[in-house]
Amino acid sequence: MIGPSPRVELCLTDNPENDEAVWRECRPRPAQLRFRDRLTGFFWNARWNETLYLTNCAERFIQGQEEHASREIRRRLRSDLLRAEGEGDGGNIPAFFRFRLVFVSRDDDSLRRDVAFVSPPYQTVDPLDR
Repeated sequence: MIGPSPRVELCLTDNPENDEAVWRECRPRPAQLRFRDRLTGFFWNARWNETLYLTNCAERFIQGQEEHASREIRRRLRSDLLRAEGEGDGGNIPAFFRFRLVFVSRDDDSLRRDVAFVSPPYQTVDPLDR
């Protein structure tokens, strides 16, 4: 069966008990690509390959391979957060993060978003994942 792939969304918080989270898409696609970026992407696009792997892990999680898939999703999200902090985009990153898997489908003229899973809070920095 071919169906929609789950999207991975992320929220950051300093308080793991906080239920009022602001969710954002993990690794959003760029709104526009320059010609040079498109041409380079034909030959080498490691970031896109890793994003496809993240989507594959989300699909495996939904199919029941939860332990491995959850660990891989957490590792890649932590890596993204630490990379953003190192590049100066992240500033002080919060101590915890959560992720969720969302299915997006078309319902008449609108988009329907079904949340399939919400993770517990994880520490943003975990020495075991490095």
